[in-house]
Amino acid sequence: MAESARRGRGGGGAARRAERSAVSFETAKYIERNIPNFEILTEEALEIIERNADTVLEEIGVNFPDNPEALALWREAGADVTGDRVRMPRGLARELCKAAPAEFTQHARNPDRNVVIGGRNLVLAPVYGPPFVRDVAGGRRYATIADFNKFVKLGYMSKWLHHSGGTVCEPTDIPVNKRHLDMLHAHMTLSDKPFMGSVTEPSRAQDSVDMCKVLFGADFVQQNTVMTSLININSPMTFDDVMMGALKVFAENNQASIISPFIVGGAMAPVSVAGTLTQVLAEVMAGIAYSQLVRKGAPVIFGAFVTSIDMNSGAPTFGTPEAAHITYGAGQLARRMKLPFRSAGSFCGSKLPDAQAAYETSNSLNMGLLSGVNFMLHACGWLEGGLVSSFEKFVMDADQLGALHHLARGVEIDENAQAMDAIREVGPGGHYLGCAHTQANFKQAFWKSDLLDYKPFETWSDEGARDTQALAALRVEKLLGDYVQPAMDISVREALDAFVRERKAAEPDSFM
Repeated sequence: MAESARRGRGGGGAARRAERSAVSFETAKYIERNIPNFEILTEEALEIIERNADTVLEEIGVNFPDNPEALALWREAGADVTGDRVRMPRGLARELCKAAPAEFTQHARNPDRNVVIGGRNLVLAPVYGPPFVRDVAGGRRYATIADFNKFVKLGYMSKWLHHSGGTVCEPTDIPVNKRHLDMLHAHMTLSDKPFMGSVTEPSRAQDSVDMCKVLFGADFVQQNTVMTSLININSPMTFDDVMMGALKVFAENNQASIISPFIVGGAMAPVSVAGTLTQVLAEVMAGIAYSQLVRKGAPVIFGAFVTSIDMNSGAPTFGTPEAAHITYGAGQLARRMKLPFRSAGSFCGSKLPDAQAAYETSNSLNMGLLSGVNFMLHACGWLEGGLVSSFEKFVMDADQLGALHHLARGVEIDENAQAMDAIREVGPGGHYLGCAHTQANFKQAFWKSDLLDYKPFETWSDEGARDTQALAALRVEKLLGDYVQPAMDISVREALDAFVRERKAAEPDSFM
């Protein structure tokens, strides 16, 4: 089937009929910043860090263990390869990175939900990876596929989320070697927002690509980016064969990868900001350069997952000044390389969606906005240092993402925004509630929370004196109650069902 015809199989008449009968909800376009980035490093500091990162790659090198194919590519590119260690001539990695695009479009099955990653844009995606979930009814427990499906539905219904994400929680009731199929199937059928692929084994990355070929058409997938996936580097400076195998699959098929060191300051990187930024830059350059050796022009994102460590307990800490300094600096380094930037999220170390969670999350979200992040994974739902996906915190965070949208708009200064007519009309001693300018603008003038309580004390008390977690539980219930599955062409759905069924039948279950 021709590409243009194949790409249109996401809906048709059935989709239009479903749209007319569906619950109406709004999804905001990805953020287009109209505010400046916060730049914490001077030109001198940036040059020192860049020079030191090149020195790390040249003198110390990075490891590509158990990956003879990668070592051969590096050797052919001019690197010094000794055992698993790859040392790169000064400037080689940076030169290879220049082939990566400064921005790219990730296509959704609903073209209205396509996102552009890079430039001055910010795309928000939910929490990724926790094995546990929490809600007020069931407490903390291992995640199931039913939990996973609920999170995908919440993400689809959340106004300020642009992306369905990936492993929003780890469904432990499905075999390890097959759960990626169920997760991808859920993203593809329960939502029509963009999504992420599987990276836990190269064959699962290939399954991700093959399922996308069913959904979008094989030609479309080869010519367009329809997945963004997370490739973590084992800091310090180790590129394991599983992650690199997944990266190879995605790069070969024109699909995007976030190349992201996993940094816990004081454990996986130096305790100093400058030292950590040096290692982050060296690792990211090596990873992105490798993607370009696999396929020149493959879309990638400069990633930086950064936290510090509590030196008494060894636990990671979040929302800290040091993490902010590193994130701001990494944003500057990414922009100098003309690459999209991933960092920040709704990070917190709290066990509950409480005041600690709110403080740490607020610090992290605002840091992400001001540091110039283009793709924010973990934008909502993160709890307990990333061990838990919380239903209540998911909707609490998703609500606050609306504030990021409004902050990013900046300050308008056109004639209407100057409000001189209003100031003249009201004059000294008056009020603006009834003036023409207020009446014309009040519906759009202020961001409005869909969750937080601003009622008088008496009304709040009469309604049960509910705290934010209680209000969030009601919000979860409402969103799931209002959910209507987006329409999909029946032949595409049947083909996806068949692919998953056949792949599951091809090998025995494994929970290891």
